Amino acid sequence: MKVGLSGIITPKDWSFAELVRQAKAAGYECIEVTPREGSEITLDTPEAELGALASLAADEGIEIASSCGSGGKPMNLMTDNEDERRQGIETSKGMLRTAKALGADTILHTLGGRPSPELYYNVAYACALRSLQELAPYAEQLGVNIAFEYVWNGFLTSPMETAQFLAQVASPRVGFFFDPGNMRIFHHSEHWARICGPFIQKVHAKDFSWEGRVVQWPPLLEGQVNFPAVMKELRAAGYDDALISEVPPSVAPIEETAEAIRKIIEMAD
Repeated sequence: MKVGLSGIITPKDWSFAELVRQAKAAGYECIEVTPREGSEITLDTPEAELGALASLAADEGIEIASSCGSGGKPMNLMTDNEDERRQGIETSKGMLRTAKALGADTILHTLGGRPSPELYYNVAYACALRSLQELAPYAEQLGVNIAFEYVWNGFLTSPMETAQFLAQVASPRVGFFFDPGNMRIFHHSEHWARICGPFIQKVHAKDFSWEGRVVQWPPLLEGQVNFPAVMKELRAAGYDDALISEVPPSVAPIEETAEAIRKIIEMAD
């Protein structure tokens, strides 16, 4: 497995070159990039420019493992407003193309919406399923995964339902972006790793604690995630890809987090 760093939690004023430099200096092997409006990486950045950034990272021995975000463009795949859903489809295709140009094999997708008083859960489920089934051939053509991550939006809150949903999509290029910290509030994270194991395409490294009903995101190995159990299940599922840090430098220095991820990886052996 590889030690990764996400651009989600690094300073927004870091250039891509700075992200690569800092990641390498701190002992990371790969990064997750975050398209942002007005930055070097957007969904409209020309392919040649993205290729040059990929080469810069490769020259430093840093892999681009995944891409997270739409750069501010609409990406709602569960809405029952057909115009908005089509916009979400087109944005998602742009996310896939951007990842492909950067050499990343996976995009993180949150499905871009949530059930609401007006949008009933079963309708959101049907729309999200149809959207991903429409996107699957394009993802397969490009060779880039769409990995759904649960982000506390009230959709797919059970590992069995998530596995069922992804089985219904029925594409090897549509799977699960597993974040053990996000899942710990509902269930034991290792249950998710086992039940959704066949669909896991990438993993975020994040811990979680909930003492006195106060949610916190502590440094790795200082919270309530049972990482030995999680890693046992990931190994059993055949996962051998990146563990990508979502621990902000304000919580723990990135060097310390890289070392913690190495310790976590050793738990899989």
